Amino acid sequence: MALLHLRRTISSRNSFLFLLRSSTSFTKARTFSNTTTLFSPHLLSNSVSHKLPSATLPSFDFLKQSRRGFAKGKNKSKDDSAGGTVEFVDIGPTVKETANSQMDAAVVALSRELQKLRTGRASAGMLDHIIVETDGVKLPLNRSAVVSVMDAKTLSVNPYDPNTLKQLENAIVSSPLGLNPQRDGDRLIAAIPPLTKEHTQAMCKVVAKSCEDCRQSIRRARQKAMDTVKKAGSSFPKDDAKKLEKEIEEMTKKFVKSAEDMCNNKEKEIKTG
Repeated sequence: MALLHLRRTISSRNSFLFLLRSSTSFTKARTFSNTTTLFSPHLLSNSVSHKLPSATLPSFDFLKQSRRGFAKGKNKSKDDSAGGTVEFVDIGPTVKETANSQMDAAVVALSRELQKLRTGRASAGMLDHIIVETDGVKLPLNRSAVVSVMDAKTLSVNPYDPNTLKQLENAIVSSPLGLNPQRDGDRLIAAIPPLTKEHTQAMCKVVAKSCEDCRQSIRRARQKAMDTVKKAGSSFPKDDAKKLEKEIEEMTKKFVKSAEDMCNNKEKEIKTG
């Protein structure tokens, strides 16, 4: 009986050791299998997706898309959109509007300068540039009084405030127009004296200088517009660019002619008196 009990004990011990060794081998094999699966390129997208977060190891589809995107990156400057087409920007309206505004401003400034020049004829605008100081405040004469033409040789100046009549008189006398207004009640009467030959020649030179300055301003606006078209490069179609440049040239000629006509008319007024 004792021998039989000993045999059973040995048999149970052997079975226990066998099971222990089998369990250890299975655990090692499972760990190796998982490791192999984790880094296997054939099973990466299938096995890892439920074991590791997508941010840790991206799938093969993502890697393929990344490689494709990198390959297409060389043509990114040409094909900016997803469909591979070049997006054109229509800069025409903005360029023309800006150029037109700058050229028009140059002509308006020329008109104001010409109004400052005295001719042999009375003009209500010839006193607009005169600055009148009343109570420490400086204002243009046309905001301090109403200037009207009585006849071809006489101006009437009616102040909004009769108390400023003296300041208006001093401002007109101090201006380079050569006028000597006379008081007539609450207003001033300014007679326009005839221009001397020297004064006429000097005024014509001023007109010519003002005209050239205006032309240069118009041409600067033209050059800025042309530079904007060139900087647009391939983002603006060549045919549209040529058309826009032609329109800018025509606009430039129109404003230059307007400035020249204005100056020619002013010279005629000065010479004819």
